[in-house]
Amino acid sequence: MFSKVLVANRGEIAVRVMRACEELGVRTVAVYSEADKHGGHVRYADEAYNIGPARAADSYLDHESVIEAARKAGADAIHPGYGFLAENATFARKVEESEFKWIGPSADAMERLGEKTKARALMQDADVPVVPGTTEPAESAEDVKAVADDYGYPVAIKAEGGGGGRGLKVVHSEEEVEDQFETAQREGEAYFDNASVYVEKYLEAPRHIEVQILADEHGNVRHLGERDCSLQRRHQKVIEEAPSPALDDDLRAQIGEAARRGVRAANYTNAGTVEFLVEDGEFYFMEVNTRIQVEHTVTEEVTGLDVVKWQIRVAAGEELDFSQDDVEIDGHSMEFRINAEAPEKNFAPATGKLTTYDPPGGIGVRMDDAVRQGDEIGGDYDSMIAKLIVTGSDRTEVLARAERALAEFDIEGIRTVIPFHRLMLTDEAFRDGTHTTKYLDDVVDRSRIEAAVERWAPEAVTSNDDDEEVTERTFSVEVNGKRFEVSLEERGVPAIPVGGASAASKPSGPRTRRDDGGDDGQQVIEGDGESVTAEMQGTILSVGVDEGDDVEPGDTVCVLEAMKMENDVVTERGGTVTQVLVAEGDSVDMGDVLIVIE
Repeated sequence: MFSKVLVANRGEIAVRVMRACEELGVRTVAVYSEADKHGGHVRYADEAYNIGPARAADSYLDHESVIEAARKAGADAIHPGYGFLAENATFARKVEESEFKWIGPSADAMERLGEKTKARALMQDADVPVVPGTTEPAESAEDVKAVADDYGYPVAIKAEGGGGGRGLKVVHSEEEVEDQFETAQREGEAYFDNASVYVEKYLEAPRHIEVQILADEHGNVRHLGERDCSLQRRHQKVIEEAPSPALDDDLRAQIGEAARRGVRAANYTNAGTVEFLVEDGEFYFMEVNTRIQVEHTVTEEVTGLDVVKWQIRVAAGEELDFSQDDVEIDGHSMEFRINAEAPEKNFAPATGKLTTYDPPGGIGVRMDDAVRQGDEIGGDYDSMIAKLIVTGSDRTEVLARAERALAEFDIEGIRTVIPFHRLMLTDEAFRDGTHTTKYLDDVVDRSRIEAAVERWAPEAVTSNDDDEEVTERTFSVEVNGKRFEVSLEERGVPAIPVGGASAASKPSGPRTRRDDGGDDGQQVIEGDGESVTAEMQGTILSVGVDEGDDVEPGDTVCVLEAMKMENDVVTERGGTVTQVLVAEGDSVDMGDVLIVIE
């Protein structure tokens, strides 16, 4: 067994890995950026090393800085967690060629399966069904059009190294191909250091089913059952569960064996996840995640197996000590991602200070997090701050237990998706387990989400009446020993900062506002000689206008990335650009002026 492991990640997954190490008697090393110097994973580790500035490319994605930190610490292994360098075969090979042990699949296996076109070809050879499309990278927009000619629109353009919906663009018509092709390439380069993309037929209403596997260096391959990750918004998973309520025993067995067959053909070792799309009783291979998954927790809860410990044990050369027949699924489990986002504003990322952080507890409740009360939540990284995992004897008990746990979860000072989760627990399709991957984006009415926020987070609700600011505040008072919640409206005063961003008083010049009736992830600019300001902290990915340009309603003037989400800044009315105050790569804070339009 190893004596010291460096965890090349941050946040709750870094702490999760460190906890597994501690139980195995292994010391832990954290790495951190300037933005994370007070982070929970830094507090938890036995020792920690600064590896650079906030920008991930200069810290968590810097291969040499991470390896040098391992040398300074005297570590003998590196665990990548998920995201960042977890599926980077180049980094894995550097670790393999160094004095350190890589806790994950080999670089060769990562190349075979981590790049999606290679994975699709391998799975076809292993007699695993795949979604129709390319098995080679798409070199141009013409390659996208060729797939659409064969299978019809919509088609999906996907980043080779992608995951979590990043680098995935759905194309509904030939007119969209050029822009979406370029965007998918740009996201692939930005998030995964790989601009290569491929194309496949886009299934209209599938279930997203994935199978957890473990494979050791002695030829043993086991699957640990499936997870259902169908509840997604903009291709980002929000609630996951195990087992799936949509599979019968026969289909469940077929998918499990297909996953084993595929990873065995790839000479795969360590933990991984084989993802499938299921539609009309048929299943199709989608991709292999060559790392631990965010939602591995629900598999652990229903199997009693510690997946992260087995990652470490397998990397240390140990043999899996259980057979496939020994794997039993007991009960049901759901994971609720607790994201710092405002659900009523198209899940816009939120930042701020956790003035209150009081998570739930009790039987069947597990919390994976790396935050505590008083922590600042910035916009430099992913918006997920915690995971609530609820387990029970069956799905019915889990739903009831989750209602109780989410009602107990007390967070103040920052916007979160908790009201949205509570809404889903009252949603008929979700409770019945009949939802698909398109349910949130295409079916759930936004007004229901807004009503959920009003009901369960009334302090976040603000409105305007005759251009006068109206802020609703909720107070707790006691009368004759009885506690009451009282809501008051204040007019004509600055709004209380919600979600950690200072709410600006009404500007005299231009302003940026949220258009809740528009497309997801878009900001709408009101022109007429007014400055265009950033609605959130982030990084400018591109600027689409120059001084002197005329813009029409709906034109994109720049793209702002915040918490790994692209936000197109578009014009609502036309005008002439008189000033461009930002450039690609610039970091901006909320309220910074980006563009001036007259």
